[in-house]
Amino acid sequence: MNIRFGPAGSSASFYAEKHKSSLEMPEWLKKRGLNAYEYQCSRGVHIGEEMAARLGKLAAEHEIQMSIHAPYYINLSTTDPEMQVKTKNHFLKTLRVARAMNAKIVVFHPGSASSGDRKEILARAKKFLKEILAEVKEEGLSGIMLAPETMGKKNQLGSLEEVLELCELGEQLRPAVDFGHIHAVTGGGLTDKASFAKLLDYIEKKLGLYYLQNLHIHFSPVEYTAGGEKRHLTTLDDNCGPDFTPLAELLVERNLTPTIICESDERQAEDAMIYRDIYYKLLDASNNK
Repeated sequence: MNIRFGPAGSSASFYAEKHKSSLEMPEWLKKRGLNAYEYQCSRGVHIGEEMAARLGKLAAEHEIQMSIHAPYYINLSTTDPEMQVKTKNHFLKTLRVARAMNAKIVVFHPGSASSGDRKEILARAKKFLKEILAEVKEEGLSGIMLAPETMGKKNQLGSLEEVLELCELGEQLRPAVDFGHIHAVTGGGLTDKASFAKLLDYIEKKLGLYYLQNLHIHFSPVEYTAGGEKRHLTTLDDNCGPDFTPLAELLVERNLTPTIICESDERQAEDAMIYRDIYYKLLDASNNK
């Protein structure tokens, strides 16, 4: 498997060049040397399965690996029966579209942790996720990976430890590790190579080398406050982190082949290209030693 780089959604430049449809995205990305695309259903699944199949076919033709971000409205920790039904429906609807699109992975936010004991909240989320996985299996959708994402705010469920514990529930689960979010929620904790290495080591210890080797990564600079993430920034912003270079060095040294999705504010594709170039420059230097 090869390392992949791409954007979450469409950069401002995509629309500035008069593009309108996501069907134009695979060719647009291919021309820029990118090979991954995370389709955004964060505000709801508004793409039909026929359209999704057309996009998936074009992505395959241009060698673009597809993933999907599920709606933000998912909440595994809810005790509200109506919200539980809606959460199940968000999962199933996203997975149906992912199947049509031939997307390999669906990323989702685990839910709220704003009140109560976090261990109890996580236990409740795990129980509910098991129920969802059973329904997913019944509908024949178990072949698509579900990826709980590490979150950037302290009142959200989704620390790295919590995400990895969710992933221990079954083979269909993979972690989506957002290093910008981790940087924000730890108050700027990702400052050097050692801090990134600690996270990679922990993932391997908990889930094994295969999961680390094929990690699904989100990366972008993030502004944060005492409560965690405030907003996503770009590589053009000064004095913001995390820096991609220490992680890229580790990816080269350990021969890891993740998919890296950039979520920079309106510069997703451009910053993905910058991260790609940093990685391949380090790889070339390593090969020429």
